[in-house]
Amino acid sequence: MAFQDHFSTQAATYAAARPGYPPALFAWLAAHCPGRALAWDAGAGNGQCAAALAPHFDRVIATEPSAAQLAHAIARENVEYRQEAAETPSLAPASADLLTVAQALHWFDLERFWPAARRVLRTGALVAAWTYERCSVDPRVDAVFDGLYAGVLEPYWPPERRHVADGYARLPFPIAPVAAPDFAMALDWTLPQYLAYLSSWSATQRCIAATGRDPVAAIAPAMADAWGDPAIPRTVRWPLTVRAGRA
Repeated sequence: MAFQDHFSTQAATYAAARPGYPPALFAWLAAHCPGRALAWDAGAGNGQCAAALAPHFDRVIATEPSAAQLAHAIARENVEYRQEAAETPSLAPASADLLTVAQALHWFDLERFWPAARRVLRTGALVAAWTYERCSVDPRVDAVFDGLYAGVLEPYWPPERRHVADGYARLPFPIAPVAAPDFAMALDWTLPQYLAYLSSWSATQRCIAATGRDPVAAIAPAMADAWGDPAIPRTVRWPLTVRAGRA
């Protein structure tokens, strides 16, 4: 399977608009690792996860095949970014205490990824992959959101997106499971910030490329009517689904 690049064209928007993950998630990950010498973040994008891991580990190696994503990577003194695929990591054998995959496992060639992961991980290392799908604000905003997400953009979602919708339940996860607590993201966003997030979606960019029309701009008036004052922040929430296991 070739590298599927759905985000390089909007890498700057992605870096600015994607929500961050809750600090409690990273504290839980660190607490359940056999050591804190090295964490590997695979499919790192612009480093949102890698940067959040940095306070908890001596070193973080973040691998990402997209040069455009890495051009916007979040710099941290103990985070090293490597432009390489998750399936062909250059990390030393039995070196990582933790492997994280944030909103990216559905893009991997898992037949190649899992053997590579086993090579890199220490015995007892923790593996955690998480995903999120729909966000919610209130019933009026959510109704406009659903018209975009499941209506206008439905033909433009890559087929792998089905794994996000079912919380990675059907993806191979061939390691001993570890139960993870419930986590969620919540951010206070203005309407422009919220619309920027919708523009960062791969389906939005595929729709623009196919039709020449911006679907987020098209629903912006209806969203503004539902939102109210665009400068007043509203709380946007996403439940996280975390699959964890031990090597």
